[in-house]
Amino acid sequence: MKNKGLNYRLVIFFAVTLFGIIFSAPTFLQTEKGAKVSLGLDLQGGLYMLLGVKTDEAIVSKIKSTAISIKYHADDNNIVIDTPKVKDDVITVTLLDSEEEKNFDSILNDMEGVVVNKQGLDYSISLSEEEKQSVRALAVTQAVETIRNRLDQFGLAEPTVAKQSDEDILVEIPGVKTREDNQRVKELIAKAAHLQLMAVDEDRNAKANFMSAQEAAAYGDVIYADKDGSRKYLLKAVPILDGSMLTDARVGYDQTNRPMITFSLNPQGAKIFGDFTGKNIGKKLAIVLDNMVYSAPVIQSRIGGGSGQITGAFSSKEASDLAIALRSGALLAPVTILEERSVGPSLGADSVRASSIALAFGFVSVALFMCFYYRLAGVIASIALVSNLFILIALIAFLGATLTLPGMAGIILTVGMGIDANVIINERIRELLRAGAGVKAAIEHGYENAMSAIVDSNLTTVIVAIVLYIYGTGPIKGFAITLSFGVFISMLTAILGTHGIYDFLANRIEKSKNLVFWFGIKRANNGNL
Repeated sequence: MKNKGLNYRLVIFFAVTLFGIIFSAPTFLQTEKGAKVSLGLDLQGGLYMLLGVKTDEAIVSKIKSTAISIKYHADDNNIVIDTPKVKDDVITVTLLDSEEEKNFDSILNDMEGVVVNKQGLDYSISLSEEEKQSVRALAVTQAVETIRNRLDQFGLAEPTVAKQSDEDILVEIPGVKTREDNQRVKELIAKAAHLQLMAVDEDRNAKANFMSAQEAAAYGDVIYADKDGSRKYLLKAVPILDGSMLTDARVGYDQTNRPMITFSLNPQGAKIFGDFTGKNIGKKLAIVLDNMVYSAPVIQSRIGGGSGQITGAFSSKEASDLAIALRSGALLAPVTILEERSVGPSLGADSVRASSIALAFGFVSVALFMCFYYRLAGVIASIALVSNLFILIALIAFLGATLTLPGMAGIILTVGMGIDANVIINERIRELLRAGAGVKAAIEHGYENAMSAIVDSNLTTVIVAIVLYIYGTGPIKGFAITLSFGVFISMLTAILGTHGIYDFLANRIEKSKNLVFWFGIKRANNGNL
């Protein structure tokens, strides 16, 4: 047996074990410094919510975005049209120059998912049924991603956000315990963060307080109030641009040191913004967020560069949360809280205690059996099992993963899976020793013979874990992750680690000739095994 095999096996084994001890120590010792394992909702308590997505509102938003796109492409091709109007999910627009009819038709034909009805120079544009279904599905998928991004930026550890049905979303947020945090999280989740820059109807704006929504719609307008509800504005229903063109949003401070939000637009939004402000100097532009007017400044000059700001007497927390919501993207459709409940931390503490007792009892029982049945070989297997546990906890902490109750079940199952490989290896070695093989040869060939069985059993377990992760919900995913990590680590410690230890002790075992002490087997009376 070559010494170079001893070096790399033991070096790798001790290196990963050292990694495990260092990075799992903060979790086991509960120190303030260092990365610790984050506990899931079922272990430390938190907030559980079931959200419903109003997908019909996504259709309305898509219609408005389509109207913005029609106006943009018409202006970009110097085609004169009146301002598009939206009513009952239908966009109506009139072409004012008959010579551009062919070019305008070409623009509409290139737009996907729309149905165009034409009477002379009057056009009615609506979404096809296939497009509506696609928009509804996208609204739910986008809501899942957007809510997850918001919670991540809020600084919450490993929230679970998953699609529950066609229009429902499950949200589990560990660690939310105070009423203040609970309210902030709910507001952050439910905030649509739908930013629109809208032209003020200068001719009729003074009548906004006396006009009904139906009367405003007849002029292609909508009525929105300011943040305090003290003033109403009459705005053109089709926005100049919306939040889909937003690229960034940050908290800033004005000259009086009051919080505000600065935002940036993509190139298309910057061009639309610059062109509109250049053509409408002296007129008002309303900054609308979630159907509330935050400000309606007078355009003093062309605003280039694709940036702007939102003011509105924010507190620092309000500005920060709003910037997060804008930066993570607007919800295509509003969400409502269908079900909400708080999970008490006492339940989590009981679960942690019970799981820890189960893990300790299972580990000690397995270790005692191995030491009794395999003697020193069992001690070596138990060392690998301890290393396995340290490395697994360290890996979960290092990656910032969240440990749930099913995840703890995966760790406990890993104890059994980890010792299984050592049992196979020890039995193969004992079979070879009984057949008369030398100690070094028995160790080497024992690992070779055991390898196929170990790889096959662990590979099938990993395949099942992958399937559970792909198709399972949050708790099932936690179980699949810890089980997968445990399988790979157990193969590392059982195959590489124990092999290195046997390589190191091989000469001593051979000289002692006391195989009862090392492997728990006796010599025959004739001197053979």
